Amino acid sequence: MKRKVLVDLFYLNTALTGIKTYMVEFCQAVLENEEKEIQYIFTHDFQKQANKSTFRGNVAYWKKLYYHLYYFFWKQVLLPFRVWKEKPDVLICFDFLAPVIPLPTKKLVVVHDAFFWQMPQNYNAIWRKYFLKMFFWGIKGNTTLITTSNYSKNSLQRIAGITNPINVIYQCPKLLPETPETNVIATHDLHRQSFFLHVGSFDRRKLLPVLVQAFGIFDQKYPGKLKLVLAGEKGLSTNLDDYQKVVDKIKELNLEGKVIMTGFLSDESVKTLYKNALAYVFPSSNEGFGIPIIEAMCNGLPVILSDQEALVEVAGGAGLITGMGDFQDLAMAMETVYIRPEFCIQMIEKGYLRKNEFTRKAFYNEFRKHL
Repeated sequence: MKRKVLVDLFYLNTALTGIKTYMVEFCQAVLENEEKEIQYIFTHDFQKQANKSTFRGNVAYWKKLYYHLYYFFWKQVLLPFRVWKEKPDVLICFDFLAPVIPLPTKKLVVVHDAFFWQMPQNYNAIWRKYFLKMFFWGIKGNTTLITTSNYSKNSLQRIAGITNPINVIYQCPKLLPETPETNVIATHDLHRQSFFLHVGSFDRRKLLPVLVQAFGIFDQKYPGKLKLVLAGEKGLSTNLDDYQKVVDKIKELNLEGKVIMTGFLSDESVKTLYKNALAYVFPSSNEGFGIPIIEAMCNGLPVILSDQEALVEVAGGAGLITGMGDFQDLAMAMETVYIRPEFCIQMIEKGYLRKNEFTRKAFYNEFRKHL
């Protein structure tokens, strides 16, 4: 008899960036791997759920409140009912939370990072207190935790006081479309290998003002030679968003026209930027994994990164490491990439080898071991 695995995909209707990629790539992997021993049951159509926009972005307060109540009702009432109805051997929850009510099934709960414990100031205190209570109640019983890196595992064990087994499974990046979208190049007057690239939100932990400061030093030494492209949206929280600081820093350093802020881009446009950049720069102060590192390696880019532990772990010796928050060090690394093409070739070759450890197949096979 096949083992039944129920996959909770409710959160996919609001999931952003890394968690969304995690969920979608798992579902795609299930479709690609025909199973004789496992029957997967998705709670929702993952493609439709991922494309919903009702509760995403800048929505009214009443919508946010409604969604939180709806989410609670799903986790604590409707999902347990589905478990009772389907009688699965395993329930997978990708979004930290599992039902509080005791269930006659094994639970796999994915905890993507330790941000709730490491950066409590980033969250509403009342909401965080509720969330963590739900988290700890939900992992009682026969529950195994999955996380994205050894750094995250160590952080969770050290800071959160979790006693459940925690297993590390490296996720895979989203497979960006091969069809180019050249408008993004023409619109911003870019050329092949004429810019440094960063893809992601303007969340404060990304340290994008530091990146702009470093680029300013580079541009003083090599005026007009390269641009810096920041592709992404504002941070999710207005209190923790550095978008305006980046704008102010650009003006302060007279980098208008040299630092490009594209806003949200399609996957085709992001792919085009990866294919045309000189190097990818990732100065973040805290990450649970760091998907853009692998995306950059897949597209033949050398990667400059901070010495944040998760990023160093994911790069696996295939990136140029700089001191976290040190814009002088970051500027020197950008100069190294610009003036030493032979060094870039070596980095790219290492990256091609490293990326092979983060395929969709490898991701699925590791996950399957815990079902």
